[in-house]
Amino acid sequence: MINVAVIYYSRTGSIKGLAEAAAEGAAGAGAQVRLLPADEAGNADLEWADVVLFGTPSHYGTIAAGLKTFVDGTGDLWRTGRLADKVYGAFVSSASTHGGQETTLASFTTIFTHWGGIIVSPGFTAPVPVAEQMRSGNPHGAGHVAGFRNPPTEFALAAARHQAGRAVGVAAQLASATASAR
Repeated sequence: MINVAVIYYSRTGSIKGLAEAAAEGAAGAGAQVRLLPADEAGNADLEWADVVLFGTPSHYGTIAAGLKTFVDGTGDLWRTGRLADKVYGAFVSSASTHGGQETTLASFTTIFTHWGGIIVSPGFTAPVPVAEQMRSGNPHGAGHVAGFRNPPTEFALAAARHQAGRAVGVAAQLASATASAR
């Protein structure tokens, strides 16, 4: 059984909607899931998880402070190597098409690399034409352009489900390979 923590920060509900879709995607792939707002998540949730997916609005091209505060509290886990070798990914929402989604997701890449994590992005792997998949934002993580509090589109929700399912699949392959090596 793969354990997935979906940890998110949402003020207007867009990221919460994507987080719920990601949790559905992970559960649909056979994982046990914890869906947690950042202010209710703890380091124990990160230790428990094999896969961690973070969701944040893009605030001027960066991670929202509400989620960054949680991430900044992981130093003890990082120093002792307890964040290494887990699968990580992130998803995002912005007010405009060019609202910094890629730079926000790239910020997570830096964090996951410091942790020794295994980054699993959705890439262009969804079972739809690439032109359609590009509407979800980018290959770094599911995205949604919220505008003025528009809820996630079905396409954005499907992208979040796909991303989570892909992360679970990769984590399961890693777990299988690790078990075989023993």
